[in-house]
Amino acid sequence: MTPHRLHIQSFLEAQSAEAGASENTLLGYGRDLRIFADWLAERSIVLLDAAREDVETFLMEAETEGLSRATRARRLSSIKQFYRFCFEDGLRDDNPAIQIEGPGRAKRLPKTLSIAEVDALLDAAEEHGRSQEERLRTVCLMQMLYATGMRVSELVTLPFAAVRGDPRLILIRGKGGKERMVPLSPPARAALAQWLEWRAHADEIAAEEREQTPSSFLFPSRAKAGHLTRQSFFLTVKSLAAHAGIDPGKVTPHTLRHAFATHLLQNGADLRSIQTLLGHADVATTEIYTHVLEERLRELVLEHHPLAKS
Repeated sequence: MTPHRLHIQSFLEAQSAEAGASENTLLGYGRDLRIFADWLAERSIVLLDAAREDVETFLMEAETEGLSRATRARRLSSIKQFYRFCFEDGLRDDNPAIQIEGPGRAKRLPKTLSIAEVDALLDAAEEHGRSQEERLRTVCLMQMLYATGMRVSELVTLPFAAVRGDPRLILIRGKGGKERMVPLSPPARAALAQWLEWRAHADEIAAEEREQTPSSFLFPSRAKAGHLTRQSFFLTVKSLAAHAGIDPGKVTPHTLRHAFATHLLQNGADLRSIQTLLGHADVATTEIYTHVLEERLRELVLEHHPLAKS
């Protein structure tokens, strides 16, 4: 393994062990840094010796190539994190990228759904599936997703132990191993109770027939990971959208997370509370939903201000 690959590998291991970075995050860091290291090597520059000018030139060439602003911002972030690690680990005396301002990400409003559309999806879930087991599982998944605003990865990996005993609140382990408590709505609790009843019955039969140990996941499957995969649930949601008469192109599991936040704001919840429920580390991430508040305030002024009526 070349020296620069060894340094990248050490950085990734540190991010995993110390920062709790997810597998997807580590893959992104590794890909961006290898591209940058190869670019430097073509110019006879060693990764650890790169200067600020090298980083800026790399980013300018990426823009010339037509790479999106989001991709360029992500690459700069990866480079900054890497040189920060090198500085803290004593491999360099500085971080050459620390003062470089990136292009930033375009703040696009997240796609969301109306309350009526969510209701249609939940109704479609009642009829989705070739068996009672599939229908109960789909209803439980959809109700819990909309009730809590969980990330899809958090939902499909939810441990069985987290929902024992008809809970009003459930503990979710999010990004970086951070935990948060979220409440369950009455419909979600009812759907969960039905699914748990079915699970208990199915686990009992499996134990008698095959002496099989019950799965530790709430939504088990025969997949290698042992739980329902994100891809499988993604396809289920697309199918539900088509059944409900909604354009499948605008519906994903993440859309339900956005709907959760948007509908809470529309009904008076504050951003700090929604930040906690979504598991956002920084309220700035949650502020993308402020367009909902702005629209609500505009309607209040137009409806109630005496001069606005004239």
